Amino acid sequence: MNAPHHVVIIGGGFGGLTAARRLRRAPVRVTLVDRQNFHLFQPLLYQVATGGLSPANIATPLRALLKRQQNTAVILAEVVEIDVQRRRAILSDGELDYDTLIVAAGARHHYFGHAEWEQHAPGLKTIENATRIRRRILLAFEAAERETDPVRRQACLTFVVVGAGPTGVELAGTLAELAHHTLRKDFRNIDPSTARILLVECADRVLQPYPSGLSAKAARALTRLGVTVRTGTNVTEVLADSVTLRSGEQDERIATHTVLWAAGVEASPLAQNLASATGATLDRSCRVTVLPDLTLPGHPEIFVIGDMAHCSDQAGKPLPGVAPVAIQQAKYAADLIQLRPSGRALSPFHYKDRGTMSTIGRAEAVVDLGWLRFSGFIAWLVWLFVHLMSLVTFGNRALVLMQWAGNYVTRNRSARLITGESPLPLVGRASSPPAAGIDRAP
Repeated sequence: MNAPHHVVIIGGGFGGLTAARRLRRAPVRVTLVDRQNFHLFQPLLYQVATGGLSPANIATPLRALLKRQQNTAVILAEVVEIDVQRRRAILSDGELDYDTLIVAAGARHHYFGHAEWEQHAPGLKTIENATRIRRRILLAFEAAERETDPVRRQACLTFVVVGAGPTGVELAGTLAELAHHTLRKDFRNIDPSTARILLVECADRVLQPYPSGLSAKAARALTRLGVTVRTGTNVTEVLADSVTLRSGEQDERIATHTVLWAAGVEASPLAQNLASATGATLDRSCRVTVLPDLTLPGHPEIFVIGDMAHCSDQAGKPLPGVAPVAIQQAKYAADLIQLRPSGRALSPFHYKDRGTMSTIGRAEAVVDLGWLRFSGFIAWLVWLFVHLMSLVTFGNRALVLMQWAGNYVTRNRSARLITGESPLPLVGRASSPPAAGIDRAP
């Protein structure tokens, strides 16, 4: 008896998990490989980074999600290379043969040739990134509480978010709420609402992919929250205690210990490996250019989907690296795999754009459905509902709903925990604790 067709899926994100589930009744053997043992709902990572949610609220073990799927196995491992000729995924500690491969390994931060900035300006792609950012943000307020020098104290209370896409806008808006409301009465020697929050964007407006009208509304909402929006501004240097911005021909050095990176991403290093092995081309974000059926030239057994794939829509415009794209591509790839034994095929992949949305802060969001565009409180409710229902388990939905309800009523963020095994490095050099109550705004 012939062994069943073996489908290996690399990555347990939106694309990889959807593909595995889509193949649950197919006469194939599925192996899902990921270096983490959980599926992460990345769109809500910024809420972990700002203390609104705990990591377990937005992550679910992959084995729990697939335990009833008898044709699927989960392997905890890191794929370091694809041996295209022998049809093998090379793991850091072994090998895995495949008949069909679905690569959905996602993307990482892109610092545009300045990898050294990452240690001072963490991005937001993983749980570890989120808890690291949360630590940096909360330690900044703790350091300011102990600092007696006004200049150094202001540096502690200055936060710079680089990149005004959805992630940057969400981070900046939530940081403003944290400083102006949640932490307002928590400290004795500082007024957290004096924190300076800068959102820096090289383009001429925030939320560049959105219509200009919604971008303008988002910018106004950010300003109302207390965020200073700097468009047409580039970052030229990031150090441990400062960031240098360039607007036109003028440079400005801003003293800060907290720079958060939301300016760009590039595909997993596996994209370069696949391009070298198959002759596929890479775009500027190191994404692999795929054929209309999401496979690689000369290799119909290899599908690349999600953030790793450069795939164009019907108008020839590259599709964005968002969850709906990855999910639709995963379903297409899984369906095509099931049709192939019968000799049938599918028409080229076409993405059905059902709209985009981004939250800005409490009761503020923008929604673009194409045929309808709106913002404000109703948009925020729509954003809440869509993201709540997109969580993969009922348990996560219940936990997040309860947290959101509590946060809305009390303005509290219960997950404000400073974690980490290393010693507490209060940013900068804090002076001796001042007497309680000095320099406290009424």
